[in-house]
Parts: sequence; structure tokens; C-alpha cells
Amino acid sequence: MDFIGRVGGDSVAETMLAELSSYGVDVSKVIRIPNASSAFSAVLVDDEGERMIINYQDKSLIRDIEPLKSVDFSTYSTILCDVRWPEGAKYALEQAKKYNVPTVLDADLSPDSIADLVELADHVAFSEPGLERFTETSDPIEGLKIAQKRTKGKVYVTVGAKGCYWLENGELKHQTGKVVDVVDTTGAGDVFHGAFAVAVSEQMETRQSVIFSNTVAALKCTKLGGREGIPSREIVNADIN
Repeated sequence: MDFIGRVGGDSVAETMLAELSSYGVDVSKVIRIPNASSAFSAVLVDDEGERMIINYQDKSLIRDIEPLKSVDFSTYSTILCDVRWPEGAKYALEQAKKYNVPTVLDADLSPDSIADLVELADHVAFSEPGLERFTETSDPIEGLKIAQKRTKGKVYVTVGAKGCYWLENGELKHQTGKVVDVVDTTGAGDVFHGAFAVAVSEQMETRQSVIFSNTVAALKCTKLGGREGIPSREIVNADIN
């Protein structure tokens, strides 16, 4: 597993990359920008486990895709992109199309247009706020129908404890979320998308992919921390089975 993204020349980058490396993630393709600050967030968690995120993005983080041209995207079984660097995500999605590599887009809130990314991705998993901004409707079901007209990929929307809705051959599908005692929801959406990318790489059928991803995200919410709360594969498999 590789992490490809932009970091600054600061201690935030060193801490983040060291932690990712400790989990076995290859960070050798990370793009370091010496005079910039890495993106980071302050996360506030209340007594119910709900969180508020205050994010900082340094405008000095370059958006040029040139450093990505040295990456061989044909080697991956799945490519997961988010919307924080739309130019980079677009290039990765285009390369994935070229090499027939399946892709997952984490379609969360973005100040930029993500229309090109939605059009290119094989699986577009929206957050509720992300879908509302993209489609300009607060109804997630209607939003899915609008989003589907803008891509040949499959579209999904995560709705917190209510689980996930998606369209399959024009038919609305739903999978409820797993009921857990919530301690911290930080990173639940990111964990869902990461698990979904694993499911796609393992060629799970759609509903099983959603069940798997829902379970991983829900179990994460029973522990404090974003990455620290992610359950092992053994725990997830035991819970599902």
C-alpha cells in the first residue's frame, strides 16, 4: 500500500509519515515541499463521540501534477483518491483508466469543482455534505439520482449511523449501519473509503463491499482516535461472520 500526496517541510510531515510507515504504508512517493506547511486539523470530540474538525491548508502546497508523472499507476489493484488536490486526483484517475485499474473517489466537501473527478471514477462515495454541495439538493436520494447522470461509475452516499445508499442499475439500494456504542467518530468517513477500496481490490460484490466498509467504520467509532481506532482485519472478519 502506497500513500501519494503532498507534505510540507515540517515536523507535522515527519510525524505523519513516520506513523504511516509504522503501519506498513510505503511513503517513498510522497511529494515534499520544503517551504510549505503540511495540511493538518484540530479535532474536537464531545461526550457523545461527535466531532468538529478545524482544518488548515497551506496555499504554498503546490498543485502541479508534474511530480506524479514518475509514478507507475499500472502497479496498483485499486486507487483511492480524495478531493484535497483535485489536479493530482484527476491525473491519478486518468492513469487508472489508461491501465484499467478500478478507482474509488472520496467525494467530500471541496472548495473546487469535483465534476471531472466524479465523471472519471468507477466508484464515487459521497458524504452527505459533499453530495449536497455537488448536486445542490439536501435530499440524499435525489442527490444520488442527479450524481448518477454525471458519471458512468457507481454512486454512493454515506449517511452516518443510517448506513449507506447507492444506485445499482438504476435501482436504489440501502444497507443499514452497524449499531455500536460511539466513543469517537473522527475519521469514520475516511475509514469507510479506505475499507471500500480494499473491498474493490478484492472484487467483493457491491452489497458485501458496503457491509464490510460500514463495519470497519462503525468499529472505528468505538475507539478514540482516527488511525488508532481502526480495527484489524481479523476483528472485522470475526464481526461480519
